[in-house]
Amino acid sequence: MTEQADTDPMMDAIGKAVTEGRSGNTVEARRQLLNLWKVIGVSGDPLHRCTLAHYLADLFGDPAQALAWDVRALDAADAVTEQRIQEHHASLHIAGFYPSLHLNLADNYRRLGSFEAASGHITAAREHSSALPADSYGDLIRTAIDEVTMDIENRHTAVRASAPGA
Repeated sequence: MTEQADTDPMMDAIGKAVTEGRSGNTVEARRQLLNLWKVIGVSGDPLHRCTLAHYLADLFGDPAQALAWDVRALDAADAVTEQRIQEHHASLHIAGFYPSLHLNLADNYRRLGSFEAASGHITAAREHSSALPADSYGDLIRTAIDEVTMDIENRHTAVRASAPGA
């Protein structure tokens, strides 16, 4: 059993909005997350900013809008300390965030036809993939890395069927 710190009201609110989006109500989820972003602000807790931006990006069908939020998520991740991650949940490590963050950036750049930028981020995602857990989540991200790599090589810009929100 993993040990979790005291509840974090902002992470709880982000989780609630993410659940709303996954249930199909993306407009409401986007509204909730954008309102939370106003509370957090650009200099707020990096874990909150990273988490919110990462999930918010998935709620935009337009790759340019998703890209803006994915850039924010990666920037915030660079400011998150291992201590802060451990305070939130003892089983998490910041290194485990990077494969997904770079994957999402690569996928957005690919969808925009910026294959050189996409290649750089998919390479980074693959380089960080050793930090992924050996579980279904890790398998999901590793498979998506392979899919995006193939789409970059083939110069495909269509939304992947397995992409979040697809």
